[in-house]
Amino acid sequence: MGIYIRNVILLVVLLGSVQQSFSQLGFSHEIGAFIGGVAFQSDFGVRRDFETNSGNTGLALGIVHYINFSYRADCNCYSTDTYWNDHFKIRSEIAWNKTQLNHFGKWVDDSRTSDNADRLRAHTGEAENWDIGMQLEYFPRSIRAFQAGSYSFAPFAAAGVHYVWYSPSVATTYGTGNPDNPNNYYTFWQQASGGDPFVSDEPGSTWSVVASVGTRYKLTVLSDLFVELRWQYYGDDFVDGLNHKLDSNKANDWNLWLNFGYIYYLD
Repeated sequence: MGIYIRNVILLVVLLGSVQQSFSQLGFSHEIGAFIGGVAFQSDFGVRRDFETNSGNTGLALGIVHYINFSYRADCNCYSTDTYWNDHFKIRSEIAWNKTQLNHFGKWVDDSRTSDNADRLRAHTGEAENWDIGMQLEYFPRSIRAFQAGSYSFAPFAAAGVHYVWYSPSVATTYGTGNPDNPNNYYTFWQQASGGDPFVSDEPGSTWSVVASVGTRYKLTVLSDLFVELRWQYYGDDFVDGLNHKLDSNKANDWNLWLNFGYIYYLD
């Protein structure tokens, strides 16, 4: 765990250095926070199944910081009128999400009475993640005009990279209830694993890519509300504590966030 904490600290320092570099150029700042829901797409349940997608949902919280290129804090004036300054912002954030995980879909239907169906129903998990990272946000409409109140909504699209520290939980009530006994899980996972671990509650870290779309709403001269839909894809398949090798496992873990937030302009 120590190496993961050290990596997170290094990333915080790196992000702080980038922000400080922009601050020295006089650009203004925005801070905010958000709360939202997460639909975790993992190895639990069935792919493209509504019950799985709606059942494995959790909570997300985060704090955000923006570099606003359209306005200069050192002179309380607009910056040079360029396309970059008027249409882009850099966002950094620290976020947390947590999702309870269960198996849904046809393989755990009440009509199924096999031992394997019982194993799936007894198996539960929890995905808990901390994120830190940056995104580049693009606003197709003028940022200056939005700040001046020319219109109420400012849609945006964003993409970036986040470093993730994950800490999953694994549990089962089947048989002895021992989560470390592979015989208490779906037998086909063990057969497909080739002897490799397929369940794990070991914490770890990985990189992820994020992309989002959303909009801001001008609340006051110095504050906005925002809503965004975000897709996040992890570089590891053990974020949920499960990594079976069946053919149905087509991708690493990923999730969808729906966030609602508040932003305040510092300068």
